[in-house]
Amino acid sequence: MKDCVIEAKDLTKVYLMGEIEVYALRGVSLKVNCGEVLSIMGPSGSGKSTLMNILGALDRPSSGSYMLDGELVSSLTDDQLAEIRNRKVGFIFQSFNLLPRMTALGNVQLPMRYAGGTTGLKDKAVEALEAVGLGDRIHHRPNELSGGQQQRVAIARALVNNPSIVLADEPTGNLDTKSGDEIMELLLSLNESQGTTLVFVTHDPEIAAQTQRVVNLRDGLVTTIDSNGTRKAVESV
Repeated sequence: MKDCVIEAKDLTKVYLMGEIEVYALRGVSLKVNCGEVLSIMGPSGSGKSTLMNILGALDRPSSGSYMLDGELVSSLTDDQLAEIRNRKVGFIFQSFNLLPRMTALGNVQLPMRYAGGTTGLKDKAVEALEAVGLGDRIHHRPNELSGGQQQRVAIARALVNNPSIVLADEPTGNLDTKSGDEIMELLLSLNESQGTTLVFVTHDPEIAAQTQRVVNLRDGLVTTIDSNGTRKAVESV
């Protein structure tokens, strides 16, 4: 396994709004090591979601390079991005994004089916659900599960293909405090026991305080706060 899962250099993302160019990212450089737990923070409009979409192979940068687990993905086609995304990235969303007509077992099997798997899917899905404490809920549909249980299904789905990195976008945002604490404890324990690389995209300082490192974004740039309390852009983190 590579020491550095993510290596992004000088990422920019420009959107055209009519004749106006809007810069969502203005030259972001970032490294994330294997087994690291990282938070990306920033106010609305700072570029967090844009950066997450690029790191998750959902989008391409306008310029700059991005290596994911040793593969250059910044210039791939849409089909190639989809293939990389399915093999190397696990997503956990605030809104769970489970298919309502499928059981927990069915939802967790989906990434393996998309990856072309044909054998052993049920056993692997059951194992993933047991790892998140839902071995007795595998045949329940999302509307038969609590919010915390639905998020556990989403975590099992994110992990079942053994991705290089898991991106968690406000994973406790729709949960009560107790359930949110349990989800964070579960994710951090998976990092500790399995070495899962975790990147949280969040505005919650309580989540950020539980991670090993925090990257702050503002106006499409990585920023830091110096000893005088002044915020300034930094070239890379």
